Amino acid sequence: MRTGSIGGVIVLIWLILGGVAAYARGYFTSDSDASCAKAGTVVVTIVAGPLNWLGVNPKISCNVPEPSK
Repeated sequence: MRTGSIGGVIVLIWLILGGVAAYARGYFTSDSDASCAKAGTVVVTIVAGPLNWLGVNPKISCNVPEPSK
């Protein structure tokens, strides 16, 4: 059995569990509050995977500068 394929399966399961956690928190609902911070929070939640159920609650905040006049 190849070690690389076992690692790939573990990463895939990790990301699926992260997606389930993001879905459970309601991050995939369609609302008009689409922003850099929300997209970043969704990505970090998915990457955190099963750690979400151990109390990890990642949040991202980003400030986009206003264009100059």
